[in-house]
Amino acid sequence: MRSGLDYPHADAPAPARSLEIAPGVHWLRMPLPFALDHINLWMLADGDSFTIVDCGLGDVLTRELWEAYFSAANGVGTGGSGSVSRVVVTHNHPDHAGNAHWLTHRFGADLWISLGEYFTAHATIESRAGFSAEHQLELLRRNGLEQEWLARMKERGRNYRRGVPEFPRAYCRLMDGQVLTIGARPWRVIMGYGHSPEHAALYCAALGVLISGDMVLPRITTNISVWTVEPHGNPLRLFLDSLDRYAALPRDTLVLPSHGLPFRGLHERIEQLKYHHRLRLDEVNEACAGPKSAAEIIPTLFRRPLDTFQMFFAMGEAMAHLHFLHAEGRLARRAGADGVFRYAQA
Repeated sequence: MRSGLDYPHADAPAPARSLEIAPGVHWLRMPLPFALDHINLWMLADGDSFTIVDCGLGDVLTRELWEAYFSAANGVGTGGSGSVSRVVVTHNHPDHAGNAHWLTHRFGADLWISLGEYFTAHATIESRAGFSAEHQLELLRRNGLEQEWLARMKERGRNYRRGVPEFPRAYCRLMDGQVLTIGARPWRVIMGYGHSPEHAALYCAALGVLISGDMVLPRITTNISVWTVEPHGNPLRLFLDSLDRYAALPRDTLVLPSHGLPFRGLHERIEQLKYHHRLRLDEVNEACAGPKSAAEIIPTLFRRPLDTFQMFFAMGEAMAHLHFLHAEGRLARRAGADGVFRYAQA
């Protein structure tokens, strides 16, 4: 499909600098140590203070860049006029939530996040309620991942806590349809599901701006994975249904994604994402002419070599596509004598 997207800001802001891309809406970019090498963060003018939307990875480099940003002539100081009064986290993933504790303590600011994301962050940091590496690796084993890959993943240890070393112990709850007044403008919360438990996007009709987080990205597809606490969940169905919530917004909405460039063409991008998943689902269904585990269909979904980090998320994606087809009645699921789930055309 043709892109059909318009990118009004072709150049990202330099490190420790921001770019105002709508009245009172400032764009920052922080590095990530992955193949996906950056995250976009947003500063919203709010009277004599600012609201931060998403925080970056909780590592030394990102905090140094934040400090450089605060120290430069950006209108944000260490307190009083030009301080930070609120930190909004769209969802619990480390590149979004990693500095929530550090920023809220630095400025004495409140954390705003949904209930599902708040408690998922704490459960993952503390390896409670099934949110442990051991439980996740067992889920991957039951979906066919070979011991060599499992051993590599075990060696990586607790990656989440490296990216989110600490998380606030109190928060202000975001809920679907809630309106936050930021800079005298209303921003409506639009919850999305499938990528994370309760992902909060923010839409300002007065500006025609959607801070989409990871729910709508311009060039890559959002990771949709099955997680250990919902081993039979259907996150891809949740994600595709969530896209309809954003499709109800005006066609000329300026979308501010967490990765990639701000763009216009929201409706076109939603159709592209739906089309992409329809193709992948058909390919997975065809691949399951005979019984296949999630590990065995990874070459169908990912036609390139994968490292350990990528394989972890690829398994989550493979399970998500299989679960969707199973829920639709297109695939039957059976557990073999080895305890591995396999799927075949019904």
